[in-house]
Order: sequence, then C-alpha cells, then structure tokens
Amino acid sequence: MKKIRILGIDPGYAIVGFGVLDYDGIRFEPVEYGAVLTEAGTPFPERLRAIHEDIEFIFGKFSPDCMAIERLYFTTNQKTAIDVAQARGITVLSAAMRNIPVSEYTPLQVKQSVVGYGKAEKKQVMEMTKQLLGLAQIPKPDDAADALAIAICHGHSTRFDFR
Repeated sequence: MKKIRILGIDPGYAIVGFGVLDYDGIRFEPVEYGAVLTEAGTPFPERLRAIHEDIEFIFGKFSPDCMAIERLYFTTNQKTAIDVAQARGITVLSAAMRNIPVSEYTPLQVKQSVVGYGKAEKKQVMEMTKQLLGLAQIPKPDDAADALAIAICHGHSTRFDFR
C-alpha cells in the first residue's frame, strides 16, 4: 500500500519543532522528529539563516510529499509574532520551492483531530500523539510533539489517493 510522507512543523525562531510521519490512510509511522534550535543573543538574521539551512536539510533528507504547519495566532506580543512569522515564512518558502503542498491548522483544529476535543489540554494532546504513534514516551522537546500532532491532524484532515 502506498504511503504519504507528511512533514509537520511547529513554527518558532528559538525552537522549530518538526515531525516526519508516513501515513497509509490507516496508520501513522514515525520516521523522525526533533527541533531546529537557535541561540538567544544570536543576531536575528543569523537565526533565520540557521533555520533555513536546517529546514533545507530536513526537506532534502526526508523528501516529504506534503507539509502541515501551525497557523499563527497571537494576541499579546506583536514583536514575537512578527519574528515567528518571519521564521515560519522561511519554512513555507522551502516547501514552495519544491512544489510541496502546504496546509495550515489552528491549535483548535489540531486538538480536535488528535484528541477529539478542541479545548484539550496540551498534556492530553501529547499523550494521544504518543499513543497514536506507538511511542514509548512523549516526544521531546514539546515542539517536536506539537509538530507530530500537526502532521497527524493533516493525515486525518486530508483525502489522499493511496493507489
């Protein structure tokens, strides 16, 4: 049976969570997950460059068929929102340059898809992600677990042709 490779991204500029899953329409199989990290105090353009280089490596190594990314929603800190949006743009551009379709999901959609309840606690989402993927423990850092949940949401939300 054909599998679709989904790259899930939890955007940020200090930590960008990523999760790569193979999905056959029934089961998810974790391929890899982790985080792209940039150091505080590093000039912002250098942080963006580091994110770009690591995201490019991830695309090259795992060759995803599609990418799912969290839709940004900020109400308080506008500077943080702008910085996260810039880092997120780099990731979206990397997908676009490879003609990889990108889908966006709100935290509410992710919670609904993974747990079945849109107001689920973060811990519930992480525990269900662990269960759905058959992992021995909750993925660390939290951003990687979030990225896997975003990828699961995409698998549940999209009609794929598995022929």
